Amino acid sequence: MEAVELIKKVRRIEIKARGLSRHIFAGQYHSAFKGRGIAFSEVREYRYGDDIRNIDWNVTARFNHPYVKVYEEERELTVMLLIDVSGSGIFGTRNSFKREVMTEIAAVLAFSAILNNDKIGVMFFSDKVEKIIRPQKGRKHILRIIRELLEFNPESKKTDLNEPLRYLTNAIRKRCTAFIISDFISPDFDESLRIASNKHDIAALKIYDPAETAIPDIGLVRISDPESGFEKWVDTSSSVLRRNYSQWWNNLSEKTKNTFIRAGVDSVSVSTGEDYVPALIRFFKKR
Repeated sequence: MEAVELIKKVRRIEIKARGLSRHIFAGQYHSAFKGRGIAFSEVREYRYGDDIRNIDWNVTARFNHPYVKVYEEERELTVMLLIDVSGSGIFGTRNSFKREVMTEIAAVLAFSAILNNDKIGVMFFSDKVEKIIRPQKGRKHILRIIRELLEFNPESKKTDLNEPLRYLTNAIRKRCTAFIISDFISPDFDESLRIASNKHDIAALKIYDPAETAIPDIGLVRISDPESGFEKWVDTSSSVLRRNYSQWWNNLSEKTKNTFIRAGVDSVSVSTGEDYVPALIRFFKKR
């Protein structure tokens, strides 16, 4: 991508993502993803209505007047975006490629995080961990993430969620909030997700294209697997072929959904053919 074109794309995504984060998602994000708990802030004089369980008896005895401890939420989080950069992301038949939708959603989440004073980091993955951007704060950091999302070329085109999930479990020592943004077309990752979710607060954002859900009846066509490079001519007028594919897709979707449920992971599905904003709002509200 040419430098001028890249700058324009980064700026366009920044304007959209910042606007959505500031005006729509800031409050939703804050409510949905809480901090690590509460921490002691200060001691002040007791006021009518204060919880008597918070009385500081040592200070009260010293000044012969009731004082209470005041606590505040430890708001700051470390947020990790686990972003699928495998070959299947370069697919789209409607408004955008899956990779483009992933990039915009990642930008919205990143700006929402920094508006809440959270650190944001990124893991690009295929069937392995491709690249790590360490958690930091600030606009420059977010713009770097967006540039990487637009320009990054993975070494592998395949997908396997087990490797990034193991890395999340073993290498990210402190508890974090992790968003997995992927189409989740991957070998079984049930156990890896369950182990990772015991340590971290994980949310799954499944990105799919409507054309992936069913094969249309359009005659003889050549299909290609973007991850393996395998190509084949198929007769889409075959009702058996279309039925078998639909069954495969439905089984895969149900299996993925059950994997999330068993691991206690909240999830949302986002279509490339629809506006992702309503889906994200519903997702934040249900957490």
